[in-house]
Amino acid sequence: MTPNFVNDMNITLKQLNTYNCELSIDLEWSEIEKDFDKSAARFSKKVNMPGFRPGKIPKKVLFDRFQSAIEAEFVENSVNQYYLKALEEKQITPINKGSVSDIQFDFGKFLKFKVSFEIEPLVSLPKLKRNAFKVKHTEYIIDDQDIDMAIEEVRFRNADIKTIEDGAQVDDFIICDLQEIDASGVPIIGEKLETRYIRIGQPPFDGSNSEKLINAKPDQKVKVDIPKNEKNSLTTYELLVKNVERQVLPDLNDEFVKKVDPESKNLDEYKSKVKHQLEKAYFDKSEESFNQQLCDEMIKKVNPDFPQSMADSYLHHMVEEVMSKNQGQLEKEKVIETYKPIAEQSLKWYLIRKAIIADQSIEVSKEEITEFINDKKSENPQQEKEIDKFYKKPSNRQRVEDNIIEKKILAYLKEFAKIKQVKVETNDLRKQSEVNN
Repeated sequence: MTPNFVNDMNITLKQLNTYNCELSIDLEWSEIEKDFDKSAARFSKKVNMPGFRPGKIPKKVLFDRFQSAIEAEFVENSVNQYYLKALEEKQITPINKGSVSDIQFDFGKFLKFKVSFEIEPLVSLPKLKRNAFKVKHTEYIIDDQDIDMAIEEVRFRNADIKTIEDGAQVDDFIICDLQEIDASGVPIIGEKLETRYIRIGQPPFDGSNSEKLINAKPDQKVKVDIPKNEKNSLTTYELLVKNVERQVLPDLNDEFVKKVDPESKNLDEYKSKVKHQLEKAYFDKSEESFNQQLCDEMIKKVNPDFPQSMADSYLHHMVEEVMSKNQGQLEKEKVIETYKPIAEQSLKWYLIRKAIIADQSIEVSKEEITEFINDKKSENPQQEKEIDKFYKKPSNRQRVEDNIIEKKILAYLKEFAKIKQVKVETNDLRKQSEVNN
């Protein structure tokens, strides 16, 4: 039951730092007397005394014997309710469970106590000047090899699978069982991997393992050495070939184009379309990197302080999401270690983002949301009904609003950025990837 309050309830708020607060609550007897009497009446109903029915014990008799217990129960059951009411009056929203201390109760006089808690910190933004951030904007230059590789990937996705009886070759797939064996060739119990798909020439079935598997046929056994742990120490397995399959790629011609993209009239038009798609993908990659740099630079400049409880909550939700998507495949401790700095960075940006929205009075109109949805329908006219249905959901419209706000924030930060334009050829990226591998 919520306690009653008069208007002169004495509440003192002390802010210890940007997020630690302490409420001192001082209640006079006139403010709590009715609540105390109701609590005593409820207590009376639980007491069994010879000669009295529960709830009908005279107040003096009840208090002579149970006053300390009645007072303790009242304090225990009422402190949190008075605390919540005080938060409501002060319009405060804590982000963690309050810690109660210094409880003082004097029957007929007062109830006093303190509660320490954390709030979401208000971030103070610095006055930004021109060229406050140094960021790079990358323009990726694609080449014909990018287009060829993209089309080759489509060919692989549309390949026919052919069973091979006369011996495997590089790039063939082998369906097999892998049995770990000891130095003398005896199978190790419990270390068998059944029905695995491997590809000849792809790690760890490249190099000497690839040579051993060339010309392999069903029912043939081949000994291969495979790294088993992070130390890359080799373990010997006996590989039993169950089947050999080969991808037969479709010919690269107009017929292939009609199958994978009916809107393209011929191979040249399809290549032009693939080029456009690649350019857009690299442009999006560049924009994502540029925007992330803006956020990171702003985080460095502000470096907001935050309560550990917020960071723990952020990290907990991230870890739970990752673990649920990779059921049983990841070690929770390693996931926590990986995502801890990410959670802290995300939290800092959340606080800064909120401060910028307030400082710049950033908001989104209904017309802007409608325009966004109409643009989506223009891009996909055949899915107009599905798009309308999707954005009728409040959660999806909220996502649109958040995205528009994010763009406005980034546009605001861009005004203070010193941008260095950089051109990168994708050919150089491929060479770097080959070196790293």
